[in-house]
This record gives sequence, structure tokens and C-alpha cells, in this order.
Amino acid sequence: MYPSYRIIFTAFFVLFLSVITVSATETATISNSYLSRTATVDENGVLRTSEIVNKIANQSWKPEMSDTPEFRLRISRGTQFVEGDRYLTSADFVCRGTEKKENADGSEFVAKLENQEFGLTVTVHYAVRNADFYAHKWLEIETKTEPITLEYIELEAIPAVDALQPYQKREIYMNGGGQWRPGLGQPLYTTQTATFWGVEFPAACNVVENGKLQCAYQWGFELKPGTVYTTHKAVWGVGDDPKFMKDTFLEYIDRIRIRPARLQVQYNSWFDVSRGVSKENFAQAVETIHQKLVTERKCPPLTAYVIDDGWQRNTDLIGHAFPVNHKFDADFASTFAKVHECGSDLGLWLSPACIFGCREMVAEYEKAGYESFTMGMSMCGPKYMADFEARMLELTKMGVTFFKLDGIFGHLNVRNIELLGRGCPAMPQLETEGFSNGDKRLNDAKYDELKIYYLSASAERLCEIFRKQHEINPEVYIVISNAAWLSPWWLQYVDTCWMINAGDAANGSTRSQELRYRDGVYYSIVNDDQTQFPLVSIFNHEPKKNTAGEDPQEFRKYLFMHLSRGSGFLEMYLRPRVLVDSDWDVLSEGIAWAHEIFPTFKNAHYHGGDPRRSEAYGYSGWDQKRLGYLSVHNPSNKVVEYTVTLDRALGMVPDTETIYTSKMVFGENKGDVPETHRFGDVITLKLEPEEVRVIQFSGKE
Repeated sequence: MYPSYRIIFTAFFVLFLSVITVSATETATISNSYLSRTATVDENGVLRTSEIVNKIANQSWKPEMSDTPEFRLRISRGTQFVEGDRYLTSADFVCRGTEKKENADGSEFVAKLENQEFGLTVTVHYAVRNADFYAHKWLEIETKTEPITLEYIELEAIPAVDALQPYQKREIYMNGGGQWRPGLGQPLYTTQTATFWGVEFPAACNVVENGKLQCAYQWGFELKPGTVYTTHKAVWGVGDDPKFMKDTFLEYIDRIRIRPARLQVQYNSWFDVSRGVSKENFAQAVETIHQKLVTERKCPPLTAYVIDDGWQRNTDLIGHAFPVNHKFDADFASTFAKVHECGSDLGLWLSPACIFGCREMVAEYEKAGYESFTMGMSMCGPKYMADFEARMLELTKMGVTFFKLDGIFGHLNVRNIELLGRGCPAMPQLETEGFSNGDKRLNDAKYDELKIYYLSASAERLCEIFRKQHEINPEVYIVISNAAWLSPWWLQYVDTCWMINAGDAANGSTRSQELRYRDGVYYSIVNDDQTQFPLVSIFNHEPKKNTAGEDPQEFRKYLFMHLSRGSGFLEMYLRPRVLVDSDWDVLSEGIAWAHEIFPTFKNAHYHGGDPRRSEAYGYSGWDQKRLGYLSVHNPSNKVVEYTVTLDRALGMVPDTETIYTSKMVFGENKGDVPETHRFGDVITLKLEPEEVRVIQFSGKE
């Protein structure tokens, strides 16, 4: 049984809620048809998890009670103090009462714990819905007497002999010295019991240490008496096979994302006119693209036309972040009219941290006492972020439906952090006086805690804005770009993330070399780093077409291989005024195929070797038993034989009854691709140097 099979309830009755009091020596279980978790309050009043059951895989384990902290809190007088930190676990609390709540949707177990020494109350919640193959846990924390600082909140601390941390990187480099791999917001798995774990927060610190699954995040703020702090939620879920936990986890991500994954097809002005964009030349580009693709070639209207860097005014900012410059109407009125005339919407580029073309803004903000950095602005600064939020919400209300947020915590090579505690915890004991916000000395891991405090506070502040944008327009599309990171939990707030650690332009003098460069980054993300992130939500800065004279077949090869990566974000970097009819023909073919094949992108997989080593590779995606595709590229200068099995590793549902018919979307069938296929079939392709093939499969039972 797969966790994708949803349980459908038809309820013609009033939901009821029962509250059951559990005695201090009894156990309570939350359960559905997929999983169960049992918590026990022992004779000393200590709460611990006593059993985890994966009903799909028929697996379970009983954590050693004496080795199960259940949760850990690091409390202190403040992050600015070196001494006095204390770690508290469930063993430092006594259970004062429990409840078991059940209704038609699911069940919840609540335990109220007290620590008399520090006057702390922690209410622990375990909850599951009947339709989900995952469950949640969270805490409500209250101090009764004195203020305390909650520095570190570890929601799960479960011993598991088969615990696995796929993503191992922790490279929070600020300036040179390495790439940007913060290692935040990645899940944990178990390799025998087939479970996944994590905190539903993009800056979470989920790690395996000493055989324990530890799911936590840094917070670092003061909790005042009488104030209840509700933590982010920890999640754990179950799959049918530990070898495919990534697929199970990404299915869970697809369920909780703020908006369903959808195909976003748009034009971006950057590689066309750069910062020279204006109302007039942008309107001309819109007119040309609409005429060539929609009117003449019957493509669906583009989702959006996007004005990149160059529309913003860099002066007179206070109280009104990102005003419009003289090149456009102050309210974009004529530009809105033009894109709406073409059945589309307007999108905008912004740099939240005022980087790239917004660098001039920083000096003006600094003079006014806003929270500025060496290179940009703080993403948690109270004054600046209030202005930024107001402008983002205003633009959303105006009808801007797409936002490309470029330069959040810095850019590709330099990142900045808060050193003065403006809007986030401070650590003056680290003696950073005289450091720049992106100082190379901050590369040292001894500053990681300070860096994560800033990233956590900023992520919370940004997510608050993204939630409000969604409330205004549930169809808004948000991309976070430079200096974000690939945590799948960003997708609770945004639609797409930049792939990180890559250039805007794909290096290479030929299309095959460009593919090898970009796909080499994909290989690094998927295989080297073991990033747990859906390919459908990766922004890769392609396709680009801003020159004429290219052989149509070369452009077609590049475009279809690019599309096969499975990204639902098709942002076209075109120079419409120089393109010829054959270019528009190829673009229209690619757009048509993207619309047709998009349902498979949610389940896109990388397969094969490392393009950087000239090894053959490709992508594959499947929409259950209905539709699928397989792409292969030989980036080398020699003939190679490439063998691939049509199986679950490519994302196929195990099923030997469905018969698939195939057709070549790009490339030549040399007799090595049979007309029909089943699950488990082996395909061996003889590939010429730099050859690309894209095969589409249609299934019927």
C-alpha cells in the first residue's frame, strides 16, 4: 500500500469530540491506518515515546525509555551570556495531566508538564489525521515567574539504530572560502523502519547524533511570564520501503505546500534589455511574444510577463520601499493593461536585501536609521522589514501575481548576517566588533550559531510576509533566489527556489556544453549533496534564447533536454526582437510539450552519471500509470551505450499490468526503443557524441 492512496471520508453526521483522562501510569496512542505512536507517562510522571509503528511496512520500534529525552530545551538568561545555559528534557518535568481527543478526522494526545525549578510549563501535543501518512508533534511553552530565553528547541530526540541523515553539508560561508550549503531544513530517515522526520521550518537543524534522530531549531528570544510560545511543528511519516523514503517524503511535501505545484510559463526581461528595461520596450516585447507564440502558433497565453531589475527607484524610499522609477507609470497602469490585453499577468523582480541594482538604496536607509549591512539590508530588521512587507502586500493587492526575490541573505559569493541583535538574537561574546556583515572571518564554524540565529529569525519574518501575500491572492507565485537554500519546507510559503551555487548563465560554447554545466549542478544537488527537494520546484535560470542564426535542431535539443529536468517554472529569457520564425517554432513546440507532460514533473527523477565527467545521464517523470517520459544525454565526444530500467527508481508505480506505448519527443528511434513497455523493462540506447533523446510513454491497462 502506498501512502499516496488517500482515504476518502463521506460524513453525514456531526463530528464529536471525546476527552479521555489518562492516569499517570497509563499509555496513550495516536493512530490511523498508516501509523501509530504511543506515549507513556511512567511512575515518576515522566513523559516519553514508548513505541513507533509503521503499519504500511509492518515495522515498529520501541525506543529505550531511559535513553529517550522526548524533547530538549536549552534555556538561559539571554544569548549574550556565556554562562548559565541549562538543558531540560522531559525527565526534568512532571506530568500534571493528560487528555486524549478523538474525532472523525483523527486523534490527538496532550500532556501538560511542569518544571518547578524554573517555573516552566510545557504542553506536548501529538496529533494525526486519519487521511495522512504522517503525524505532528509540537510544544506550548510558558514561564510562570521569571523571563527566560529559549535558545534551542529540540522537538524530537528519538533513539533509532537505523537513523539516517542524507544531507551532511554544513557550509555557512559568508565570503569566499566555499559554497553556500547551510544544511538547514533537511529531513531525516530511518533505513529499516521506513520513516521520515523533521521540523516544518526551513531553518530547522535536523541531525542524527549518537544514534538519535534530533529535530530542532534555534530561536533565541526571551519568553516573558504569562506568554505562551507555540513552537513550529515536528513531523514524522511512514513509507512502504526504506529505499524510497525520498519519494515518500516529497509526496508529503507536495501535500503541505502552500499552493499546488503548477506550470508557470513566463518571459523575463533580464537577458533582453537588462537594466535598460522601460515601459515602451517591455510593452514591445510583450506584443511580439504574444503575436509569435499565442496568436500565430496557438500557444496558451503566458502566465506572466516579468520586469526584472531596472524598474525601481533608488531614492525617496523611507516609508515606501521599492518605488517605481520614471521609466514606468507609478502604478504600472499601462503595463498592467498591456499584459492583461494578452491574457496574462504582471510579475516583478525585487531584491529584498537591496542588492544588485538596488545597492544605492542602502546608504539612504542607513542615514535614516534602518537596519543596513555592509552590502544590503537586514532580513529581520524591524524598521526595514516593516517597509518591505508593506510594499510587498501593496504590490500584491495592485495585481502583481509573480515575485522573483533575488538576493535575500546576499548573493552567489557574499552573504551578510546581523551582528548587532537588531531583530534577532545577539552574541557579543563572540567579539565581532569591527567585523563587516559579510566578513571572511565569519566563515569559521565557531560563528555558526550566530549565523543560524539570523537565518532563523529572517526566515520566520519572510514567511510571515509570504503567508499574508497568499491571503491576499491565493494564486500568487513566489520565487526565492540568490542566497536562499534548498529546504523543502520553504514550499509551505513559496512556489520555487533557486538551485544555489550556480551561475545565471550556463557555461559553454555549445548547447551540449551548456547542458553539461547546468546538469552538473543538478547532479551535485541530487547526488553529491543528497538534497531532499522536488525537481518540480527548482529555478534553474533557463531556457535562454537571445541570438539568431542557431540551427533549429540544436535549439530543439537544448530546449527539450532542459524541459525534461522537470521544473514547473519555465521562465524564458528571450530577446524577442532578434528571434526568427524557426526559433518561435521550436519555442512553441517546447511550450506545448511542457503543458502536456507537466503532470509528471511532480515525480521527476535524475538518473545516470555525472555530466561533469562526461557520463551519460538524464531525467524521468511519471504520473502514476497514465503518462511518463525519459530523457538521456551523452555529453561526451564518444559513442556510449546507456542502459536504464523502467522501475521505481525512475518514479514509476510498480505495476506489471499497465502497457505503455512510446514515442520519440526528440531524437531518433534507431530500433532500440520498442513500441510497448512494462514496468521492469530494460532499455539500452546507443548514443552518439552529444546526442539527446527524449521518449514519452502513454499507459493503458
